[in-house]
Amino acid sequence: MKNALIIAILALIIGLSAYYVYRAKKRGRKCIGCPDSCSCSKKCCDQ
Repeated sequence: MKNALIIAILALIIGLSAYYVYRAKKRGRKCIGCPDSCSCSKKCCDQ
């Protein structure tokens, strides 16, 4: 029972994280970790 609860919590955390990344990318943010991602002029995200 404990394993199922831990797996459910981890799945929820991973799912919410993926949803956050999806929404941020859809809004046009280039680098999500950068606080100035919408107006970042240093090109911190170019790879």
